[in-house]
Amino acid sequence: MEKQFEILRASRLIILKSIENLTLEQLNKIPDGFNNNIAWNLIHLVVTQQLLCYKFSGLEVAIGSEIIDDYKKGTEPKGYISLEKFENIKLQFLLLVDQFKTDFDAAIFKEYQPYTTSAKVTLNNIHDAIEFNNFHEGIHLGYILALKKLV
Repeated sequence: MEKQFEILRASRLIILKSIENLTLEQLNKIPDGFNNNIAWNLIHLVVTQQLLCYKFSGLEVAIGSEIIDDYKKGTEPKGYISLEKFENIKLQFLLLVDQFKTDFDAAIFKEYQPYTTSAKVTLNNIHDAIEFNNFHEGIHLGYILALKKLV
């Protein structure tokens, strides 16, 4: 599983590097033909990882329920994301990966409630969740890079 954490961290570093020179307006812009923006995608990745890996393991998530409700699967941006909120999420973007690795190494993921994703893949344990989460992160990295070209 060590490689899976390496992949997750690398993917998130690529995302952060790709958006570092964008303005808040660019991060919030929803281009024609899209239903979300770069900021939404970044926060959605944080939410999804917490739900797939912690919630379905019966553990507490590290983010608030309001953020989960606003950025979980099936949502769209509700409005302009403030600089303060976005900077806070950017800090958590890598810190939560480090915490996840620490928690995994401490073997706190003992149970898992099976969950079938929208891709019709059933996750039965934390290993499945980690691997699927990396697949999901790759999809959204692609969206972010596409959005970047249009903002």
